[in-house]
Amino acid sequence: MKVTFLGTGAGLPSKNRNVTSIVLDLLQERNTMWMFDCGEATQHQILHTSIKPRKIDKIFITHLHGDHIFGLPGLLSSRSFQGGEDPITIYGPTGIRSFIETTISISQSKLSYPIKIIEINEGIIFEDEQFTVTAQKLEHGIESFGFRIDEKDTIGSLLVDKLKADGIYPGPIYQLFKTEKYVTLENGTIVQSAEYIGEPKKGKSVAIFGDTRPKIDLIPFMSDLDLLVHEATFAQDQKQLAFDYFHSTTEQIASIAARAMVKKLILTHISSRFQADDIDQLVAEAKEHFQDTTIAHDFYSYQL
Repeated sequence: MKVTFLGTGAGLPSKNRNVTSIVLDLLQERNTMWMFDCGEATQHQILHTSIKPRKIDKIFITHLHGDHIFGLPGLLSSRSFQGGEDPITIYGPTGIRSFIETTISISQSKLSYPIKIIEINEGIIFEDEQFTVTAQKLEHGIESFGFRIDEKDTIGSLLVDKLKADGIYPGPIYQLFKTEKYVTLENGTIVQSAEYIGEPKKGKSVAIFGDTRPKIDLIPFMSDLDLLVHEATFAQDQKQLAFDYFHSTTEQIASIAARAMVKKLILTHISSRFQADDIDQLVAEAKEHFQDTTIAHDFYSYQL
């Protein structure tokens, strides 16, 4: 599982930062990728990476401000020209259906694949045998969501040495220990599979938040995350500005991350008022409260 930042700026593109888009690489887990937000020129950013749009089968939109959705019609259209045939599902606030259907219709774009649009509310919005995705409302000027992605625990490794010690040697029977509760051996003995399976492998948990004021009451939603991705549009001395524009500061989010006991914090959605020389100071502000903090730049990747 890997997170790649295609755009890390706030509001409008700058020379150093494009607007928001994040890709969760699940190629090893399910041979797909999930995208979170799709700001202007996201498809151009993709050209500088190994990401293949045809591998993106889910897009999660945090909110409908332009710097988070203006790249979506272009990406959907280009996906058709890049070998995309598999269905794609888009999750987002009320209004995302109208935005997509209107832009696709007016531009007379022809998609080569089925598209499903789900307008969301709080709670579980997707679940299968591998993952659960939960949406949580935030506090922004318009409806905005955070998404928590929980990978389910997987079965532990087969204890091969123990099997051999008990006279159970490699063969098709080994697969039965992973799929069946009880296994009948060649001599008729019935054994419990769990005796030959190691501890379950704990799944990873990631949360990717849209634009928001800091919310203390979301600490339970963030608890024990392997990775929290959160906006930090402003510096710690700009709390009033952040409040007025429904955003967060470096200090505020780092403090919350510490209370939520997350393992890693990555800050993004950085105001264009900050230049490259300012980033070290922003990082230092956050690290005063949560040491394992990184401020993402465009094309930055983090492997979980």
